[in-house]
Amino acid sequence: MESTAIQVDEMEVRSVEGRPLTDAVAVVAGATRGAGRGIAEALGEAGAIVYCTGRSTRRRPSPYGRPETIEETAERINAAGGKAIAVRVDHTVEPEVEALFERVEREHGRLDVLVNSIAGEDPMMTGGSPFWSADMTKAATLIQNAVVSRMITAKHGGRLMVRRRRGLIVEVTENDLLLSSGDIVAQIVRFAHKALAVLYATELREHGVAAIAIIPGFLRSERVLEHFGVTEQNWREAGKKDRNFLESESPRFVGRAIVALTLDLAILERTGQLVSSWEVAREHGLTDVDGRRPDWGALDVDYSQVPRSVIEVMRDGLRVQDAWLDVLARRTREFETRFLKQTAALLEAVGN
Repeated sequence: MESTAIQVDEMEVRSVEGRPLTDAVAVVAGATRGAGRGIAEALGEAGAIVYCTGRSTRRRPSPYGRPETIEETAERINAAGGKAIAVRVDHTVEPEVEALFERVEREHGRLDVLVNSIAGEDPMMTGGSPFWSADMTKAATLIQNAVVSRMITAKHGGRLMVRRRRGLIVEVTENDLLLSSGDIVAQIVRFAHKALAVLYATELREHGVAAIAIIPGFLRSERVLEHFGVTEQNWREAGKKDRNFLESESPRFVGRAIVALTLDLAILERTGQLVSSWEVAREHGLTDVDGRRPDWGALDVDYSQVPRSVIEVMRDGLRVQDAWLDVLARRTREFETRFLKQTAALLEAVGN
């Protein structure tokens, strides 16, 4: 299997110092704010041509009531010496998504990285009520916005990658375990993000294309900074309210992890996996914008502000998840052994 990583010697123009993705083409779907914006900036920082997509523009503001726009994201990348193009796309509307990738192919003839960060901070993914009292009135809308949109986007982006037998699709989500936070609808959405990477990887591997799900740590998104009443310049002040926040990371940190994965020559060996910004940072020696290497996975988390009832639910959830995964892993290994034995002769006959 040939490597799917973006290699410098393939670029028509040689990479400059510190810009290993020069001439690579990336689409960041959901680049308006939060992790999506940081990822777009990191890809631009590394030299990629970045298409920043989303619904929020200056003429058509965010339905969330947020001030950030895709034009602002592109302008930040261009001002830092990168190259970015803002394109308004509603990723739940398939003709708009199809037109986006037709434009990418027409203008560059390639797609190297597709990042799905759509609806990462959708306000409908809030609350933590039990499933028997969860608000289901917007469940179908949330799944359309946060899951179906990503499937549509991967469908059309994946086609470009399959043609060239190279590329990486990234699903950005939350929590590096099976379960996550929020009510049952939010949990289903985030579980789906992780499952999508597995499903994509299964079908894309023979075409030399990889798929990964990734999570950031405690992310200093615009909304989180506002919650704590701080800015990116004085964010450490929030550590007085929550000491866990001192291990937080800028949105660009997970973006730098994606850059490292894009350049990883062995990425097909981990296709389909769920990784974290801090794990990739450990492997590749990455640092955040301030020179730190935040490591949420190594933090002795302070749970003193978490209600006892929530801690008990988390404890029970972890136990159920652990047992479920253990049974599933054993069953999968047993079936794989039988399947390979039963089909060995058939595969050998086809090969001959």
